[in-house]
Order: sequence, then C-alpha cells, then structure tokens
Amino acid sequence: MQVWDAIRQKRAVRKFQETPLPDDVVHRILDAGRRSQSSKNSQPWDFIAIRDRETLEQLATTGNFMSHVAGAALCVAIITPGPGERYGWHMFDIGQSASYMQLAAHEMGVGSCLGTVYQPDAARALLGYPADKQLTIVISFGYPADESRQGLGKKGRRDFDEVVHWERW
Repeated sequence: MQVWDAIRQKRAVRKFQETPLPDDVVHRILDAGRRSQSSKNSQPWDFIAIRDRETLEQLATTGNFMSHVAGAALCVAIITPGPGERYGWHMFDIGQSASYMQLAAHEMGVGSCLGTVYQPDAARALLGYPADKQLTIVISFGYPADESRQGLGKKGRRDFDEVVHWERW
C-alpha cells in the first residue's frame, strides 16, 4: 500500500470482529509507534498493550464514547510524562506515534479508533502506571466487523482551497 493511499483511505473503525490479532501484527503496530519521530528524539511515550477482554471492558468506561475499546482485539494506552513545560510537545509527539500505529495497522487490514480518557484515576487503578505519568489517549485495534464499510466513514473534507492559505491568511 502506498502512503498516500493509506492517508486517503484511513477512517475510524469502531466495530471489530472477535478475531484476535496475531502476535506479529500486534508487534508491528507497537513498533511503528515506537519508531515515530519526536521532538529532540525525546520519545516521551510508553505503551500498555491490552488484549484481556475484562480489562478492555473496564477501560472502555474511563472515557466518553469509548465503547469501541470493549470490542477491540487490542487497545494501546499511550502513557506520557505528567504535565510540565514540554506538555504541548509531548501531546504532539504522541499524536505522531498514534498516527504511525494506525497507518501500520491500516496497511495490514486492521481498523483503529482513538479514544480519550476522562477518568484518569480509574484508568491508573486499572492499568497500574506510575503516579508521575498520565494517560490521555488510547487506540483500539481490530479487524473491522463490516469490511464493506471499511474506509467509508463520514464523507467529505473541507475543500483544499478552504483550508490552505498561501503566504498569509
């Protein structure tokens, strides 16, 4: 798959088959995130890879609109340092890491969807990450439940000329 095709076709997938992801697919997804670029090569992330159904179901309750996590074959919790002067860069960097994981998954026919954690204390109690770290973003992964809908999603993007301003606004 060409990179441009992946960018153009990638859509959020919220319903997954019950089929587990093979270990090599999981490893490749995580390695793509590990290899993403970051400001000053800081690599401010740690990943918790979750496949246990009970844990996925509990994690799904820590954010609004995260029911997709309960049905995923894999959920990756992206753990970052707590807020500080580099917080903005850390968020930018984990966004890149998330994108790399999602594009690698898409190439292998695996769907994904981002979720936002709104109950960090409950997530910390469930996943056991250190007190000086935080969890804001999770990504659910799995084979799409309805392959005919893969890549269809909400139609339309703002027109190029509406989004791009040359030289000045």
